[in-house]
Amino acid sequence: NYLEKIPNREVKEYSSDNEGIVTLEIENRGIANRIAQKLLKKPKTSYIHLDRFGSFVWSKIDGEKSIIEIGKDVEAEFGEEANPLYERLAKFFEILKSYNFISFK
Repeated sequence: NYLEKIPNREVKEYSSDNEGIVTLEIENRGIANRIAQKLLKKPKTSYIHLDRFGSFVWSKIDGEKSIIEIGKDVEAEFGEEANPLYERLAKFFEILKSYNFISFK
C-alpha cells in the first residue's frame, strides 16, 4: 500500500523562516544545467518554497514515519482544513518523489 511507505529526505539543504515555512535549496547540476547557467544566466541554485501544509509535512519526514503516521499528525494540526487528507498527501509525496526530493524505504 502506497500510504504505508516511509519517506526519507534526499534534499539536505533547506531552511525555515519564523513562521515555519520551508524553502528547499536545490543545486542545478549536470551538463545541460551548466550550459543554461552560462548561456541563459540560469541560477546555480533553485529555491523551492513550500506552503504551510507542505512545510509541516516536510518537518515530519524523518525516515521512520510512514505516510499514514504523517497524515495523523497533519490531521491533528489542521483538522478539516486538510481534507481530503490522504489523497492530498499521496499526490504531494508523488510530486516530491518525481523531483527526487525524497526516496522511500
